[in-house]
Amino acid sequence: MKINSISGLRYLVKDLDRTAEFYQLLGFRIGKRDESEVTCYINWFWVIFSVDPAGAAAAPDLGPALYLKVDDIDDSYNALLANGLSPASEPRKDRSGRKEFVLLDPDGNSLVFFTK
Repeated sequence: MKINSISGLRYLVKDLDRTAEFYQLLGFRIGKRDESEVTCYINWFWVIFSVDPAGAAAAPDLGPALYLKVDDIDDSYNALLANGLSPASEPRKDRSGRKEFVLLDPDGNSLVFFTK
């Protein structure tokens, strides 16, 4: 398995408007936006900011996550299994059509492996 790049992060926020304005002032470009998410870019690196009106307990998969781009999602998934690791999810398509799966580190932080 080869990780190509650290492509982005995801964070929960309380106020999308305030967050978008703050990051835009820092020089981030605002990308896709809807009522629950805004994506901000610096070059190719992105940060997705999400609000969760029901509370984080209702959607634990929205917490902080590090996104790692790989060439082949199925090979990467199988390589982790072969090394004795247990991903928290199987490869599946996300809202944007990327195929991804989640692996939790020893402290419970989400590593999202994805391919386009």
